[in-house]
Amino acid sequence: MVRLMMILLGVDYLRARWRGLMIAGLLSAAIGVVLFIDALDGAMHFHIAPFGWLLLLEGLATLAVAWTGMGGQRTLRYVKGLSFCFVAGLMLSGYRNAPFIISMVFATLFLADGLLQIASAWVVRYRTWRLAVAGGALEIVIAIFLYQPYPTHYKGTVPYCLGLVLVFTGWNLLLLASRARRLAANPAVPASSPAMLAATAAGAAGLAGAAGAAKGTAQDARGEAHEEAHEEARAAPAKLARTEFEGPPADDEHALTVHVWTPVGSSRAEARRQPVIDRYIAAVDRNGVISTGHAALESPERVYISLYPAVELDRSPDEFSRLLRATRENDVPGLFQPDYATESHAWCPSTRRVRIRNYDPLRLASFWVHYREDTTYNLTYRNCSSTVAHALEAALEGATPRVWGRGWWAFARMLATPELWVAAQLRKRGQTMAWTPGLALDYARALSMLADPRPPGWARALRLLRARWRRGPGR
Repeated sequence: MVRLMMILLGVDYLRARWRGLMIAGLLSAAIGVVLFIDALDGAMHFHIAPFGWLLLLEGLATLAVAWTGMGGQRTLRYVKGLSFCFVAGLMLSGYRNAPFIISMVFATLFLADGLLQIASAWVVRYRTWRLAVAGGALEIVIAIFLYQPYPTHYKGTVPYCLGLVLVFTGWNLLLLASRARRLAANPAVPASSPAMLAATAAGAAGLAGAAGAAKGTAQDARGEAHEEAHEEARAAPAKLARTEFEGPPADDEHALTVHVWTPVGSSRAEARRQPVIDRYIAAVDRNGVISTGHAALESPERVYISLYPAVELDRSPDEFSRLLRATRENDVPGLFQPDYATESHAWCPSTRRVRIRNYDPLRLASFWVHYREDTTYNLTYRNCSSTVAHALEAALEGATPRVWGRGWWAFARMLATPELWVAAQLRKRGQTMAWTPGLALDYARALSMLADPRPPGWARALRLLRARWRRGPGR
């Protein structure tokens, strides 16, 4: 989550607040350690009832406004609300076996996530796969700790988990503060340094100057455009006029577009339905041919990013398992498609689209200038979906302060948005397993909620209820 926060907030914003972040991280980690140690001896001083009531109120409030969400946002709110109410109900019920049930649920989640991370790292073998295996092993150790009853006989499960959450949160904040303090450019976003942005702007200015020369005003146009581009590269992005949006951009609005061809939607023959697998991994048609789908990114500034293998890969089941390895022997020449019209005409229209208003075209152009110099394609670590994910992150760097301003309110609003956690989990899956069109689609949707935030659920619910009351009954 640290890198995602660095992307959305931007290094300039974080560098100005690194001391506050470090203090918050130290406090969070210290409180988490105290809670964890307090639960070890069986005589807990931490009372879980107040925490249970807060959890219940949050769950009920989320369910009350969940119906106002749109698409995946509505589903996310229902899942969050029901989960909070379920855990809070067990905590407050007084049921003798409630701590045991909570412990089993949390332990199973840790175990499943750890095993999935280890298995995917072992299969894919990307550059840092050993670190992912170590992280998965740590999750399995935590699961074993929660499964067995010693030393608290499951009574300490909630303090354990709450303490771990606070410790990991504090650790992430400390990492965020230490990195923001000493960095001049964002390591989470390729081609984000001021020099690269200025070079990209200068290149664009040269093109603008050449166009002016054709009209007889070459020198003035080139000089003005060059200076304006450098000023744009040095200046911090301005705060947007609107801070909340009722829904996705209309077709005629100025917005970035992520195109996704889902595995099922792009299959040449009728696909065999396999829930989850054909959504996030691949679809297999009736002839046994595997379809992995595709992803591309398009901006109004005529930037179109779509990486595809120069020669069609063998998608038969026997060869597909070998191609999953993120190793150099699986690198093949790739090519970038010229534009969406050409690609969709040669294949088919995209089956899903995500549009985002709040993006930085200069940073996107800088990323594109440097990324397209390498046309290598790898099915796992450098494919169409990973390319779109990296381009989207470059375009959204510093997006949160542009919406909510440069104060602490922007940081608090971002942390309170459920899509931040969802986006962080999707990013983790994409990096530790492989980016797929399904993951890229969900990642773009989650980031769109952070870049173009919707009104709070309670505010939208009040507006809808007021509108219905004004229309009167039966209207």
